[in-house]
Amino acid sequence: MPNTVVELGPAKFVRLPSEGIIAAAVALALPRRPRIVLAAVFGVVLGALTLVNALDMGFKQYLGRSFNAILDWSLLGDAESYLEDTMGRTATLAVSVGAVVLVLLVFVLLALATVRLSNLLARHPGRATRGTLIAGVVWITCSSFGVQLAGGVPLAADSTATTLEVKARQVKDTLHDEAEFRKVAKVDAFGNTPPDQLLTSLRGKDVVFTFIESYGRSAIEDPIEAPGVDSTLAVRTEALAKAGFHAKSGWLTSATYGGSSWLGHSTTMSGLWVSNQQRYRTVMASDHLSITKAFQKTGDFDTVGVMPGIQKGWPEQSYYGLDKVYNAFQLGYKGPKFSWSTMPDQYALQQFQDRVHSKKPADGKSRMSFVILTSSHQPWAPIPKMVPWDQLGDGSIFDAIQKAGNKASDVIADTTKSRQEYGKSVQYSVTALTEWLERYGNDDTVLVFLGDHQPIARVSGNHASRDVPISIVAKDPKVLDAIDSWNWTDGLRPAHDAPVWKMSAFRDKFLTAYGSTPHPKTN
Repeated sequence: MPNTVVELGPAKFVRLPSEGIIAAAVALALPRRPRIVLAAVFGVVLGALTLVNALDMGFKQYLGRSFNAILDWSLLGDAESYLEDTMGRTATLAVSVGAVVLVLLVFVLLALATVRLSNLLARHPGRATRGTLIAGVVWITCSSFGVQLAGGVPLAADSTATTLEVKARQVKDTLHDEAEFRKVAKVDAFGNTPPDQLLTSLRGKDVVFTFIESYGRSAIEDPIEAPGVDSTLAVRTEALAKAGFHAKSGWLTSATYGGSSWLGHSTTMSGLWVSNQQRYRTVMASDHLSITKAFQKTGDFDTVGVMPGIQKGWPEQSYYGLDKVYNAFQLGYKGPKFSWSTMPDQYALQQFQDRVHSKKPADGKSRMSFVILTSSHQPWAPIPKMVPWDQLGDGSIFDAIQKAGNKASDVIADTTKSRQEYGKSVQYSVTALTEWLERYGNDDTVLVFLGDHQPIARVSGNHASRDVPISIVAKDPKVLDAIDSWNWTDGLRPAHDAPVWKMSAFRDKFLTAYGSTPHPKTN
């Protein structure tokens, strides 16, 4: 069984497995009781590998990587929550129960099957021995001469043993990575920088960092998604210019793909490559300086987070250095959910304006805001639409829009429609954010917005990059002059050949560009 969806096909299931030949030889040499025990164990192992291969398929389709047997079990709970938000509680319960039953059946039936096969070999030892020898000779011959089936698939297979080896190495590497990353996280180029030497060029500014969910390079360059998104970026660039705002844009390579947005957020803000859950926990428990924490550390900024996707306790607030955080239940929304998204981005931004941005901080401070937008989260159905800003109210205006929108189940099942609707969702989020800036931004506003990761492989493609767009927008020309050496593209749409940095490189470049002096911390 392959571990990727694209490799599924008949050729994969007509190969000669070396492990099966060896197992048959061992079974023929054993007495009855040890043979049955070994056969049952072999079946259970096959069941476990089947489960791992299935998980690999899902993870590669949604997260662009294989399943990690140490770190990823916790993500299954997030997957269940996503299904509930998308398909409803009843359907999610049915899927969950069905998955558990299916897994149990795989283990039980494979164990019974391998025991039955071992008994069959024992009842016909002569023919079984000859058949095993012939199969072994054929396997060795095919392996030696590289005999292949259609599509270049080798006839002689050892994929089960290879899978076990790969997973064992992954476990070892994961444990080693945890120890090594702890050492890396203790080293910080700005860890000992005094408050008065941090972000000196942004004192007095109104700084807003915003992540747009799943806003990836595909939205700008995919032939299905790009026309609408590119048109929106052009229109919004021109509208912002008329309001006195100008932008520069580039590319960052995200530490995640398809999901696990928090890895992208933490990588950007910490300057560390936070590519898995263990690294994330390590960073959140550390004092490694984040960009947002740097603003708080200056003592000149109030720091606020607006997180409409947060629906439970969020201890990460401390790491990010946010004095106040508004979650999904603290923004007064009375309208409908849009699948996973708790509220439309336009509403979240208006609440940010009313509760935070329109109010001057105490003690003459400036403000740094951290806003996470969610309307472009999969499954991209239904999608909100822009409404007059002065009619947003408590969000009830979105009832009719939500009811008239596509059903998530219809979009999920259609790849082309998923790509089309994904592009529309990005257009909506970009429009909402830039209209907010055009409407409420001032001479001191500095907006930094970017994507957290590319959309899932079914939308971005099986070989898509992990790049996401990033833009800095401001009225004050000095803000953009400070990053002139970055060679970013003018406007909201980064050029195809604009610079590409790892997402973890952004923190140090940003802090340096805006007046921070490195004072390294090494332990």
